[in-house]
Amino acid sequence: MSTQQSTPPADGLVRGDDGLVRPVWASVHDDLRRYYDTEWGMPVRDERGVFERLALEGFQSGLSWATILRRREGFRRAFAGFDVETVARFGAGEVERLLEDTSIIRHRGKIEATLGNARAALALRDERGPGTTLADLVWSYRPERTPGPRTAAEVPTQSAESVALAKELKRRGFRFVGPTTMFALMEAIGIVDTHLLDSHRRGTSGVWNEDGTPAPGGAQGHTPS
Repeated sequence: MSTQQSTPPADGLVRGDDGLVRPVWASVHDDLRRYYDTEWGMPVRDERGVFERLALEGFQSGLSWATILRRREGFRRAFAGFDVETVARFGAGEVERLLEDTSIIRHRGKIEATLGNARAALALRDERGPGTTLADLVWSYRPERTPGPRTAAEVPTQSAESVALAKELKRRGFRFVGPTTMFALMEAIGIVDTHLLDSHRRGTSGVWNEDGTPAPGGAQGHTPS
């Protein structure tokens, strides 16, 4: 496990026993460290992957990410691997079953929102044409630059793009998709890079350079009006 100081440093970073610099939140437990090192901020561009993370961010609301991460396999089993078409077919019986499933967060509103979001994702395919998915829509809100926080206090909690994305998703029937939740999603799947400048993960996704400019070959989204 990475070493954590009893008093968090002012910049929000700690150096682990392996010599790598991480934010404090990713240095508390081995599972958080592995998630940070291997997954958080790496690009996820497929519909299933984006739908899973959209659902998990919704379930995380009001809870710690560690709580969600430790139940991730339970969520995957409960929601059919987050296959959009399968989850969209879940009905009242599945809701009651999920409310009895101790391997997930048993919150009726969040469960029902996940089912509704799967149906909205299917409707999105029809509205936007063949080959266009939830992932395509979410990634279209990639900004022209990404933040360059040096300290934890400088990491934003939302952006003009996350506000616009939340508004668009709500218009299309999605729930639990507020601007802060959508910014967290954008961080998790690589649309923005909020790794602190001195973190070993800064600029490693292939989407963004360390200075916050787009990496070569990265497709740009649009700037919200």
